[in-house]
Amino acid sequence: MEFNTILSLGVYFCAMIGIGVYAYRKTANDVSGYMLGGRSLSPSVTALSAGASDMSGWMLMGLPGAMYITGISSIWIAIGLIIGSFLNYLVVAPRLRTYTELANDSITLPDFFENRFEDTSRVLRLTSSIVIIVFFTLYTSSGVVAGGKLFESSFGFSYELGLYVTAGVVVAYTLFGGFLAVSLTDFVQGCIMFIALVLVPLVVINNVGGVANMHTSIKEVNPDLLNMFSGLGAIGIISALSWGLGYFGQPHIIVRFMAIRSTDDLPVARRIGMTWMIVAICGAMATGFSGIAYVKNSGVSLNDPETIFILLSQVLFDPLISGFLLAAILAAIMSTISSQLLVTSSSLTGDFYQTFFNKEASEQHLVIVGRISVFIVALVAILLASDRNSSILNLVSNAWAGFGAAFGPLVILSLFWRKINRNGALAGMVTGAATVLFWIYAPITVGGESLSSTIYEIVPGFIASTLAIVIVSKATLGVSSSMAIKFAQVEAKHKT
Repeated sequence: MEFNTILSLGVYFCAMIGIGVYAYRKTANDVSGYMLGGRSLSPSVTALSAGASDMSGWMLMGLPGAMYITGISSIWIAIGLIIGSFLNYLVVAPRLRTYTELANDSITLPDFFENRFEDTSRVLRLTSSIVIIVFFTLYTSSGVVAGGKLFESSFGFSYELGLYVTAGVVVAYTLFGGFLAVSLTDFVQGCIMFIALVLVPLVVINNVGGVANMHTSIKEVNPDLLNMFSGLGAIGIISALSWGLGYFGQPHIIVRFMAIRSTDDLPVARRIGMTWMIVAICGAMATGFSGIAYVKNSGVSLNDPETIFILLSQVLFDPLISGFLLAAILAAIMSTISSQLLVTSSSLTGDFYQTFFNKEASEQHLVIVGRISVFIVALVAILLASDRNSSILNLVSNAWAGFGAAFGPLVILSLFWRKINRNGALAGMVTGAATVLFWIYAPITVGGESLSSTIYEIVPGFIASTLAIVIVSKATLGVSSSMAIKFAQVEAKHKT
């Protein structure tokens, strides 16, 4: 590997650890400071950290790869994600920021569910935290695997060394700096991703002779690549668009809304976040699309379509710039791992340790437990990632649907429906998760295809969860007067 490439990566790693040290000195020794940054995030940090933690390596590897294989028809997933993200900012963010503070200063999603529904049995907290810990530990391991494979395929290092380097740097800044470090590094990583996803497609399009020549080359490869309806019926389009539903239930994304310093900052955050997302997604799609023309014209071989961004970065740029672009992939991977580590740590600390083992623990003690939890989860993730063919990665690919169905309807209805109660909340959470798992693993076929191949599992999961919440809430006891009062306070604050 070129020295200049190593230099770029070294500067990137040092910058991330430096931010972690800075955040460590700024973070107070209390749980809210460590887990939510003291609810003090600026609009720009909120927006870019939400975007960076959301997209992961999917933005620079998965989406360009999908565009390379299927062409413009992959745009439907992007449209669904953009709509879902916009509605998340518009519908969920303002009320969630207000409600979590009113509901006994809730700092995690399980914390909010328990306080929102005054659940003294702790069953809501326990159930939701189990979902978070299991899925995010697996989710984190997939990110570590991606880092290992990136180091192996691009830098010539061993897969195992890639695992340790990726996880080690993330743990270093997350362990000490907590939520503030994660959010600040996500902000920087989001900027790196943004620049990379603008720069690469522009250079590639120029290299192939402009948009007209690119269009001609792609048409010669396969005219269907230019048809956004190619191979898709109505159900296929609905499945692709339904990816947007997942946003309402992703703990590592909506926790940013809980941490912004004021609801007045949310419109600015929304404009910054949506601009970043639209440009980045368009850049990712353009990278895959222009890559078709480049591979055809140059005659280079591409064994794995998901490495098209890596290939273009290495063959078209100076090693110093190439190192920066590869750092963008690492930024995408690491930003998501750090967010998932912190959310999982939050659940282990507040939802398990403090709730069931040490109710009288001091704030400083809980911060220490939170840091230990980050380290333990990272170790488990590395252990799971050590087998690159592990079947748990199949589960991780469906985690978006699992979180979206289990938590999405519950988050929305808890913010907007006064009559939802604890029983309905529990029923919706369990029904949503169970439906997704059934849809994925049930030995049932439709026209020779699995249920999951017929329609994306988040659609039936989201519908079933919503119905369960409404039906059970109406069939069981109503809400307490204190719950009604708190709901009215939130309603009054956000009434237009």
